[in-house]
Amino acid sequence: MNTQKVALVVGAQGVIGRNLIDHLRGLEDWNIIGLSRRGGKSDERVQHIAVDLLDADDARVKLGGLRQVTHIFYAAYQHRPTWAELVAPNLAMLMNTLESVEAVADNLQHVSLMQGYKVYGGHLGPFKTPARETDAHFMPPEFMFDQQTYLEQRQQGKSWTWSGIRPAVVGGFALGNPMNLALAIAVYASVSKELDLPLRFPGKPGAYDKLIEMTDAGLLAKATVWAATDPRCDNQAFNIGNGDLFRWSEMWPKIASYFDMEVAPPLPLSLTSVMADKADLWHEMIEKHNLAPHSFADLSSWEFSDFVFSWDYDMFGDSSKARRFGFHEYVETEAMFMAIFDDFRRRKIIP
Repeated sequence: MNTQKVALVVGAQGVIGRNLIDHLRGLEDWNIIGLSRRGGKSDERVQHIAVDLLDADDARVKLGGLRQVTHIFYAAYQHRPTWAELVAPNLAMLMNTLESVEAVADNLQHVSLMQGYKVYGGHLGPFKTPARETDAHFMPPEFMFDQQTYLEQRQQGKSWTWSGIRPAVVGGFALGNPMNLALAIAVYASVSKELDLPLRFPGKPGAYDKLIEMTDAGLLAKATVWAATDPRCDNQAFNIGNGDLFRWSEMWPKIASYFDMEVAPPLPLSLTSVMADKADLWHEMIEKHNLAPHSFADLSSWEFSDFVFSWDYDMFGDSSKARRFGFHEYVETEAMFMAIFDDFRRRKIIP
């Protein structure tokens, strides 16, 4: 019996998609197709396809031949300036993906939907913690509600199942991604050190000592594949965190120590503003430190970083449901940060 599975990773160039593909590469019973706007270099294990998922016709043309797909891992995201404006494009991309593939893939088995703590209102202000998968929805708009409702309704009477994966802030490697906190911290620290400044926490007053959690991208990849292939997880959502909580007041000095820097008292700084004029300096740093020639724009996630550092309230969920259902992996968040920074240095992204 042929048990080969075919993963369609939607959002293949993001932090989540890249690490999911890396994990699937290590599993012998998977073939992999990656979707993104930019596309990528295909090889013997991964076929990359460039597609505009906001264009239903382009999606049908590009995905209409993917009869072999068994699992869709949906991790695409389109940013918009307001919560209401996020709904239409992010729902449309999911619909265009699923309906194009479902029409031809007779052996479609599972659709994995990447969500997050926006489901609990974590982006709006103080919310109930620890957040649990059974928590009630809040007043829309919220595109994650619309996406999940669409999947639930579409799945009725079908042979395929779905799962919702809800990570905290995700840590991992990706360039040109609008939501990469670890890279933003690494670049901010590197620029501060180049200017002979101490490493100063730039967040809101009150954010420095609140409880927060993160999700390692490698851990998230393992959890995502687990939920997509374990029948006990069918048609359910799962919070996925590293397994520990931290406060920036404890983590920030450790990050500073990694970069061999002193720590200064916190001061509210908009990284979007103070880093806006640092492209020329970064170009000088590339020459001085023999860094890889990435543009400063590709390394910038300042808007997202400002958002995370504005959380002057606790931000964490309860991941015990995943453990009860059989997923027992964990990652120490301090070790995650240091491993990511080491990876950035190996790739010559930072000095």
